[in-house]
Amino acid sequence: MNTVALSFVTLSVVALCAGTALGWLLRGRLADRRLRRRQAFFGLPDNAESLLVVNRDPGAGPDLTVVRHDVFALLELAAVVKECGAHAQLVPHDAAQQSFGGRTEFCVGGPGANRRLAAHLHSLLPGVRITVEPDAGPDRGAFRIGSERYRMDPGKEEYVLLARLTAGQGRAARPVFLFCGQRAVTNQAATRYLARHHEKLARKYDGGSFVLLLKVVNSAAYGADMVELVGDVTKAAQSAPQAKPLQAQAQPRHRAGS
Repeated sequence: MNTVALSFVTLSVVALCAGTALGWLLRGRLADRRLRRRQAFFGLPDNAESLLVVNRDPGAGPDLTVVRHDVFALLELAAVVKECGAHAQLVPHDAAQQSFGGRTEFCVGGPGANRRLAAHLHSLLPGVRITVEPDAGPDRGAFRIGSERYRMDPGKEEYVLLARLTAGQGRAARPVFLFCGQRAVTNQAATRYLARHHEKLARKYDGGSFVLLLKVVNSAAYGADMVELVGDVTKAAQSAPQAKPLQAQAQPRHRAGS
């Protein structure tokens, strides 16, 4: 009887150990699979290099000084890069001259202050127009995407574009991520949104390009935390605006008998 009981205990311990080892193995494989999906989405395999491109604080002189909310945005992105087992290089917008698709790029800012981002918008998102003129009144900073206009109400409703772009170079090309906001706090909101929802976005877009319009609500009270998805504006953003047809010049009417 004692021998039977001892054998049963031994088998139970062996089964428990085997189950625990199998559980650890499955969890390890799932974690590795999640890591590979994350790396594929961000274009960041092990030890890959990436760029963090940001505009300078205009009141800080020649040194690379970044406004507070853009610093928070860069911290969000640096954490993403680290989780992928990759490396990041911080580059000011006026010193970034690398070709598109060579390395994953995270470009933060607006076209009025970030020259690199303005070039990406012009080349890759011709359907997006952003009013940067300082004397534009209530339209200053407004987005026009296709036929729709999005004005900001500072501190209450502000918009930001979050884009993943590959310029049709295939899955092997490294993507460019754009965080183009009406204010610096919206840039931070977009990077946080990407960090939280990248798995869902990877499943939905399967490694392709996308452009999302986000709305930051009541940033004066909640900072970058209250974010709503307005919609997927990829088609409108990537479509060049149609030129207005030329109107035929009116021909002078001839009087009878002239």
